[in-house]
Amino acid sequence: MGRAVEEPRPMPLLPVQELAGAGDDVPARYVARATNDAEAVAAAAPVPVIDVGLLCQLQPRGESATAEAARLRTALESWGLFLVANHGIEAPLMDAVMEASRGFFRQPLEEKQRYTNMADGEHFQLEGYGNDRVASEGQVLDWCDRLYLKVEPQDERNLPLWPTRLRGVLQEFTAECTKLKDRLLPEMAKLLELDDDYFGDQFGDKADTHARFSYYPPCPRPDLVFGLKPHSDGSFVTLLMVDSSVGGLQVLRDGVWYDVPTRPRTLLINLGDQMEIMSNGIFRSPVHRVVTNAEKERLSVALFYSVDPEREIQPAGKLVDENHQALYKKVKIKEYVAGLFEHFSQGKMVIDTARI
Repeated sequence: MGRAVEEPRPMPLLPVQELAGAGDDVPARYVARATNDAEAVAAAAPVPVIDVGLLCQLQPRGESATAEAARLRTALESWGLFLVANHGIEAPLMDAVMEASRGFFRQPLEEKQRYTNMADGEHFQLEGYGNDRVASEGQVLDWCDRLYLKVEPQDERNLPLWPTRLRGVLQEFTAECTKLKDRLLPEMAKLLELDDDYFGDQFGDKADTHARFSYYPPCPRPDLVFGLKPHSDGSFVTLLMVDSSVGGLQVLRDGVWYDVPTRPRTLLINLGDQMEIMSNGIFRSPVHRVVTNAEKERLSVALFYSVDPEREIQPAGKLVDENHQALYKKVKIKEYVAGLFEHFSQGKMVIDTARI
C-alpha cells in the first residue's frame, strides 16, 4: 500500500485590515457575488424593541407586560431577533467594551499577533485573533478580522489569548449579559407554554459561551464582498452589541434582505439553531449576513450561548403530538457545532442536516 501523501495546508492569510486601503480592488478569494447580483434589499426591518423591565414584571403581570410578551412572540416567530432596551447593562460598561475592542484592532499587527489563532504559525485553533478557519484554497473569504474567545465555563478560559486591555471589561460584560439571558429564557419558555425553567435546564453545567469581536475594515468593492456570508447561528441564543453609527447587518425574510437598525446602547438578541430545534420550528433562527462599507470601519461584539456540547437536543416533548410532528432530529451539540464551521465555509446551512 502506497504511502499517504499529506495535503498541503492553505497558506496563512494576511488579516483583512492589512489589505484595506491597498487599492481599488480586492483579492479574488473575497469575491462572493457577481456585479450583476440583483438581490432584493428592502428598507430597515421593523424589528421590535422589547422593554425588558416591562416584560419581566413580577406577578401580578399587568397589561404592559402582556403587551411586551405579545410583541416578543411576534418577533421570535417572524424575525427570530429583536432589540432590547431597559436591559440593565450600564451604558459606561457598554461604551468601555466597544472602546477597548476598537483599541485592540487599531494596534500594530505585531501586537495583535501575540494572540493569534494560528498555533506554530500553521495550525488553526478556534480561539484567538485572525481570520476564520480556511478549509480550502477555493473557499470564499469574508472581509472581516476577528478575536474569538471562550468565556464560559470560567475554568476553561484560555487567558493568554485574552488581550490585557479587554480582560476586565469582558469579564464584567459577560456577567451582565448572562444575567440578561437568564431573565429572557423563562419569558421565551412561557410563550410556548413550557415550564419557566425548561430552556435554562437544557443548558447543563458545562454550557459554552464564546465572545466574538468582529472588525470590518472599509472595503473598496462592497458590491462584491461580504463582511460575513449568509448564515444562521449555531448557538441557542446570541447577544450582539453593534457599532452605534455604522450599519451593515441584514436579515433574510421571505426572499428579501432587510437592514437591521442600529441603536446606541441597545442590544440585539438573535436566536440560534438550537432554539429553532427545541421550539420545533415555532421560533426562527434567522439567516443573516453582514455587508461591507466603502468608507467606514465597523465593529461588533457578540456573545454566543450554547448548550453543553456533550448534551443532545430535540424538539420539546410538549410541542410534539399527533397534530404537530417533530420537524427536527435529535442532535448532539458537539457534532452539530463541528458541522456548523464546515458548512459555513461552504456557504451552506448546517440546520438543514437536522431537518426530518
